[in-house]
Amino acid sequence: MVWDWLPVYLPRFVEGLWITIKLFSLSIFFGFALAIPIGLVQVAGPKWLGYIAHGFCTLFRGTPLLIQLWLLYYGLGSVFPYYPGLRESFIWPILVEAFPYAIVAFSLSVAAYEGHVMKGAFQSVPKGELEAGRAFGMSGFTLLWRVWLPRALQNVLPTLAGEAVLTLKSVPLASTITIFGVYGVGSIVRQDTYRTYEPLLFVGFIYICITGLIVVLFRWLENRVPSESQM
Repeated sequence: MVWDWLPVYLPRFVEGLWITIKLFSLSIFFGFALAIPIGLVQVAGPKWLGYIAHGFCTLFRGTPLLIQLWLLYYGLGSVFPYYPGLRESFIWPILVEAFPYAIVAFSLSVAAYEGHVMKGAFQSVPKGELEAGRAFGMSGFTLLWRVWLPRALQNVLPTLAGEAVLTLKSVPLASTITIFGVYGVGSIVRQDTYRTYEPLLFVGFIYICITGLIVVLFRWLENRVPSESQM
C-alpha cells in the first residue's frame, strides 16, 4: 500500500472532518428538537396533529434519504432563482449554498426516525408517575419537563445512540450535492492519485473514531442517568 499522498491531503481531510462533524451535530440537534414534539403529539394529542406527525414519520422513514436530499437541493433549490425577490433578499447567499439543504434533509430524517422512537419512549413511562405529578399540582409543562421527558429519555438512550451512529454513516451522501466532508475528500484523493483502497481505508478509520466517540458519549450519559432500580 502507498501512503505518500496522505501528508499532501491531510489539511483537506481536517477541513472535511470539521464539515462532517458540523453537519452531523447540527442535524442531530435540530432533528432531535423536532423529534420530541413529533413523538409527544402522537401520544398526548391533539389527534389531528398526531395523524400529521405519524404521516410525517411514515413518509420520511419510508423514502430513501438520498432522494429526499436531491429533491431539496436539485428540486426546491432550482425553484428559488425564479423569484426575483429572493435574489435580492438577505437569505439569498444561504439559498445558493448546498450546506443548508443538507442540514434540512438530515434534520428531517433524524426527526422522523427519532420521533417514532420518542413516541414509544413517552408511551413507556408508567401512567402512575404522571398521575403522581398531577396530584402534586404540576402544570402540563412542568410535568413534561420534570417527569415525562426525563423518564422517556432514560428509557431510550441506547436506541438514540444507535440512531446517532446511523445518521453519521449517512453523512457521506452529502458529497452528492458538492459538500466535501471526509468522504468527499477521500473521493478527491482517489481521483487525483488513482489509489482506491488507501483513501477508503483512511476514511473508514476516521468514521470508526467518530463512532467510538459517539458511543462513549452516550454511555457516559447513560451512566449519569439513574436507572429505575436506583430511583
